[in-house]
Amino acid sequence: MGPDTGDAMLRLSKMTDYAVVVLVKLAAIDGVQTSPGIAQATGVPEPTVAKVLKALAASGLVASQRGARGGYRLMRPLVAIPVADVIVAIDGPIALTACVEGSGTACEASSVCPVRGRWDPVNDAVREALTAITLADMQGATFSRRRAAPTLSIPAAE
Repeated sequence: MGPDTGDAMLRLSKMTDYAVVVLVKLAAIDGVQTSPGIAQATGVPEPTVAKVLKALAASGLVASQRGARGGYRLMRPLVAIPVADVIVAIDGPIALTACVEGSGTACEASSVCPVRGRWDPVNDAVREALTAITLADMQGATFSRRRAAPTLSIPAAE
């Protein structure tokens, strides 16, 4: 890589990181928890917690309850929440490049690209790996760093 481009890597947004923290904290608290309460318990600013919770509620990972005893609660246990679901809830579809299926973005060079469609198996492998790790794994660091890597099947050039 040249000096102008820096090191390229898959990087999750800070909001996704905060969402994982918020969900893990919600799991540790019985019942319903308010946005200010979660902010105080996690150290994440309350406006950020509120924004994260709104996105998580829209995706069905948490439910909101209005009223004097209102707040948020998990819709399923951490063991049933893959990291991939949190990423999609906050950042949208997992797409390494603009040309992978379902990325929602267009690539200007797709009509002449020699590797068009070849990123799909790589993207699928990343998505599969992120689906295999749950928030319970993140909470307890119980997953093995030596998991078997998914097998890539890259189609032959046409």
